[in-house]
Amino acid sequence: QVQLVESGGGLVQAGGSLRLSCAASGRTFSRYNMGWFRQAPGKEREFVAVITWSGGRTYYADSVKGRFSISRVNAKNTVYLQMNSLKPEDTAVYYCAADSSVSLVHSRVYEYDYWGQGTQVTVSS
Repeated sequence: QVQLVESGGGLVQAGGSLRLSCAASGRTFSRYNMGWFRQAPGKEREFVAVITWSGGRTYYADSVKGRFSISRVNAKNTVYLQMNSLKPEDTAVYYCAADSSVSLVHSRVYEYDYWGQGTQVTVSS
């Protein structure tokens, strides 16, 4: 069992930056690939980024590539999402998620085992 708690969301102007954090409970954090997803009002939850269990590989949605960066510190049981050059269309609730199937890198909601409660990011124009 893994419990995830996101933080760092807030209100920012377009072009600004935010860093989201996701703290995980338990001793097995390093056994999970970690992903970030987001859900805007009236839309389905969508993939943002994923980092493998060792931090060796990262993948991004095309919509955030070059602007967002995912990282992790296994010793702190924490995964981060650095978001730069934010746009109003980045406004959403952001969720972190843990995937125990580390042999593959996943981008679909149903492929993740554990979820946080989400943190709101609002980008004003």
